[in-house]
Amino acid sequence: MTEIFFILFAVVALGGAVGVVISRTPIASLLFMVATLASVAGIYVLFEAHFLAAIQVLVYAGAIMVLFLFVIMLLNLGHDYRADLRFGLWSLLGFVVVGLTFGVLAQGFLDVNDTGFREDGAAVAAALDAAVQEQGVAGVIAEPLFTDYVVAFELMGLLLLVAIVAAVVLAKPRSRSGES
Repeated sequence: MTEIFFILFAVVALGGAVGVVISRTPIASLLFMVATLASVAGIYVLFEAHFLAAIQVLVYAGAIMVLFLFVIMLLNLGHDYRADLRFGLWSLLGFVVVGLTFGVLAQGFLDVNDTGFREDGAAVAAALDAAVQEQGVAGVIAEPLFTDYVVAFELMGLLLLVAIVAAVVLAKPRSRSGES
């Protein structure tokens, strides 16, 4: 039964991602992105990563999508009805690049043994289970985030701040040359 739910969530996530790219309006793209993020949260629940699923829904599907919606409303992007993606050679090239990227990533994550998974997967899973029993799920996630990846975490916060400031500057009405 878990496999059926996984396939269902994966299909919804992939369909939503394609919908984000080929959607004609920014609001529709935003709704497709919410569906994608919600189905990724469902996959996290299937993998028993309930904390990550809750964070996925609260932070990404909630806060970030509301921020995107406000930016779309500020910039008044909802009235453009021309197609966002030109079909033809560029879309074919895009599918080829995505396929090649997926192939390279699959080759990196998978090994060529009978099970299809890396040979050291059981050892990694056992180490993660021991760490979760000792520190809890939030501790296992927070410890590398605030030690090894603290610079990347801070840079991501700075990048989001710059994006918000840029959206406000772009949405600000421009003054005419005769007015001060």
